[in-house]
This record gives sequence, C-alpha cells and structure tokens, in this order.
Amino acid sequence: MYKIVATNKFKKDFKKSIKSGLEERLLRDVVNLLEKSGKLPAKYKPHKLSGNYQGNWECHIQPDWLLVWEQNEEIKN
Repeated sequence: MYKIVATNKFKKDFKKSIKSGLEERLLRDVVNLLEKSGKLPAKYKPHKLSGNYQGNWECHIQPDWLLVWEQNEEIKN
C-alpha cells in the first residue's frame, strides 16, 4: 500500500477540474488504484515522463484529463 500525498497545486487543480464538469469519481478511482498497488491498468496509458518531468509518471484519466505523479518505491505504508 502506498501513501498518497496531495500537493497544494494538485488540490487547487482538482477543485478547478470538478468545477469545470469533470467527474470526481474518475480521479478517485485512479488514485485508489495507485494507493493499493502503485500500478494502473493499460487503459489509463501510464508511462514515465522525461525531460523536465523525469522521474514522474503520467496517466490519462480521460483523453484530455491527465494525472502526473511521483512514485517512491522505497516509501510504502
């Protein structure tokens, strides 16, 4: 099991996303999967990023809704 830590930027973007009409449930489903196993099904297209975001991961909650996260394998609950 992983510990999820939401940044202030995430919290702000999350509120904005919900106000714009995106479904909160979809994001919560992805976060719950990450919390349980640290892995996502292929339908979310999870992949490592490069360049300025090297070390981070990204997935597609919806085609135009992305989630970027940092995953530390050494720190688990």
